[in-house]
Amino acid sequence: MSDGRPPDSDDAPPDRDQVTVELSAAIVAATPAGPTVLVLCGGGGEAPGLPSGPLEAAHRTLEAGLRAWVAEQTRQSLGHVEQLYTFGDRDRAAAAGARALSIGYLALVREARPAGSADAAWENWYRWFPWEDRRAGRPALVDRLEARLLAWAEDAAGVGERQARRDRLAATFGIGADGWIEDRVLERYELLYEAGLVAEAGGAARSGVGEPMRADHRRILATAIGRLRGKIKYRPIVFELMPPTFTFLQLQQTVEGLAGIRLHKPNFRRLVEQQGLVEETGEVTGETGGRPARLLRFRPDVLLERPAPGLRLPRPRTSAA
Repeated sequence: MSDGRPPDSDDAPPDRDQVTVELSAAIVAATPAGPTVLVLCGGGGEAPGLPSGPLEAAHRTLEAGLRAWVAEQTRQSLGHVEQLYTFGDRDRAAAAGARALSIGYLALVREARPAGSADAAWENWYRWFPWEDRRAGRPALVDRLEARLLAWAEDAAGVGERQARRDRLAATFGIGADGWIEDRVLERYELLYEAGLVAEAGGAARSGVGEPMRADHRRILATAIGRLRGKIKYRPIVFELMPPTFTFLQLQQTVEGLAGIRLHKPNFRRLVEQQGLVEETGEVTGETGGRPARLLRFRPDVLLERPAPGLRLPRPRTSAA
């Protein structure tokens, strides 16, 4: 029976779970050579991670806290940012004795300027997701992954669970199905985690596929990549990563890098022209190494003409070379 004393009195249970809120930023820049993300390299054998820090009482908002940590750790000043997702699994990325809520954000920059800190560097995001890059065809790594994933599916207890795992393999990696959906990046990473094939899963997976990131940061980066790949299809977000003027080839290579697939050049040019996404500047550049190329720029009026002016990328087949 209650004696009227508040629950935080000396008689209250002493070992309540403590909850911390971690703010992390996937800061992305894109070049024709490939998409990059700003990471903190760490030291003493610690895995790289995203710029991040805890929410503090002095932070007016979540986003203000994020911007403060990014500025302190990387000397970068962010423009537009958007919240991705909040992860709060009890058994992942928790500090000792604490429950961690991990809130991820996506930020886009037009140019990968020097990081401004000895601990920060721009790195190609496929360093952590090598199975996601299909610009040169199906990675040999995927064959090895599929064999291990199929073995994991067959190891399930019961017919129903085995079929459920096979269905997930079809939906994520296209195993036994016709197609690879490029924006299901988080779903693929989560499947690899559950199957014990990434280092973050611990145990025997210390030598898992791709390089690990600290805490839950590879999970947040997977969410950011999937968000970008999805938005390319219905928003002209790629132009937020392009310089003010660019060539068709630079635009195609940037989109290919983000999506992780190779595009047919004439079809891509036709798609961009039909969508009315760009206009010529009247200038050319000789920096391509061949014939002078026409310089283009994004045509902002397209945002007023229709609600979803994106690039409807083709769906690659799993058997594509």
